[in-house]
Amino acid sequence: MYKIDKIDLKIIDLLMEDGRIHAAEIARRIGNLSERAVRYRIERMSENQVIRVSAIVNPKAIGLAVVADVWLTCDSDAIQDVARQVAQFENVSYVACAIGETDVSVQIQARDTAEVYRFVTEVIGKVPGVRKTTTSIVPLVLKDIYQWRIPPLVVQDGHE
Repeated sequence: MYKIDKIDLKIIDLLMEDGRIHAAEIARRIGNLSERAVRYRIERMSENQVIRVSAIVNPKAIGLAVVADVWLTCDSDAIQDVARQVAQFENVSYVACAIGETDVSVQIQARDTAEVYRFVTEVIGKVPGVRKTTTSIVPLVLKDIYQWRIPPLVVQDGHE
């Protein structure tokens, strides 16, 4: 397990604000840290899969204005196969196996509710192993993984 310290946390927060920010600017904003040290820490966190710096697409900006959560109940011996197959569909933005009332959790991006309906009934519902789908339109997202911040309780006082 990688131990995050206060400097790593500051670097991560700055990268989350702007993933294109230069190491020199990060060093300047944090103070008492060289550009080389910032690059080293970013590289180390990337290698340890603590962070991944990449572009984030805004689906609404490209016409995919409707988000829907779809929960799947599957045959018990098909859960992971169903999840893998559903993950291959282009308008699916999230797939996870779940424990509880449903077996697979899926999020889709669509142009409108009619597209959601067609996709759920004609595509997902016909995947072998799917027994039932439950769909919920998501009209407002207040926070997603891209706004999530590391909780202070995991931050170490010193670096490894």
